[in-house]
Amino acid sequence: MSRVLLCQRDELAPGELKKVTHSEGDAICVYNLGGTFYATTDMCTHATASLAEGDLEDDLITCPVHWGQFHVPSGKAVTFPCERHLRTYKVIVTDREVFADVALEADEALAAANSPV
Repeated sequence: MSRVLLCQRDELAPGELKKVTHSEGDAICVYNLGGTFYATTDMCTHATASLAEGDLEDDLITCPVHWGQFHVPSGKAVTFPCERHLRTYKVIVTDREVFADVALEADEALAAANSPV
């Protein structure tokens, strides 16, 4: 398992997000959606823009450049001009810390990929 420390559990309040840089690869955006943590690649798949600078509403992140949107739990592109999905990461939460396993996709992304719809 290749874990990357994203933040302390109490560092991000519900509805907040932040960019995390690390040595394992691309920057990661970590989100707290109602007390559940999610992680995706930070870079929009449509334009060179940090999603951590975008707007988070409910479970959608809006790119700050062209206003395309992604569903955070699954990484799915849901609003034009974004058409390519985001890379997601499996999140591991301990008593105090939030990690991403950069070798694994989020469970929600895997379920969406296996969905017949």
